[in-house]
Amino acid sequence: MLQNIFKLIQNIAALFVVAMFFSCANSVQEVNDFLADKNLPVGESRDVRHVYKDSGRIVFRLNTPLLYDFSNREKHPYSEYPKGIKVVTISNSGEDSTTVTGDYAKSFNKTQISELIGNVVVYNHTEKSMLKTPQLYWDQRTNYVFTEKKFSLITEGDTIRGKGFESNMDLTGWLLKKIKGDIQIKEEE
Repeated sequence: MLQNIFKLIQNIAALFVVAMFFSCANSVQEVNDFLADKNLPVGESRDVRHVYKDSGRIVFRLNTPLLYDFSNREKHPYSEYPKGIKVVTISNSGEDSTTVTGDYAKSFNKTQISELIGNVVVYNHTEKSMLKTPQLYWDQRTNYVFTEKKFSLITEGDTIRGKGFESNMDLTGWLLKKIKGDIQIKEEE
């Protein structure tokens, strides 16, 4: 009889422990809301090497030592690259076309606008031109870059400095603001 009572108490205790485990489960939405309230990322990745393809062709490569995923934000989901980023666009022939680097970056999912901060460099491999600026915005939908900060645009024959720059991602079609520097002009015959 004592043995039956002992088994009954064990069964009740086991049932109680199982009930506790099931009652403590949080839904995915509750966890995401908690992380968003505390401004914590939903994910963290280290030494990221991402290759983006379109129709089987590599379009760009992204490298970063650290990526925080804040896609749990309801209004403005984003990805953060606190230790820098390197993006290399690939031409149709498979060659490196343009390289963009920065010390810090943030990419907003809904608008597809990225902000790069600190030692931002855009290099066009074909034209051998380079843009240097402390801050740059990149519209990924249109492949357009712009800044209202100081910049240096270095081409094969010129170095142009100014404040305010816009162009295509490959540094063609410039719109230069408040510029200074020596510029060589080619005369047409």
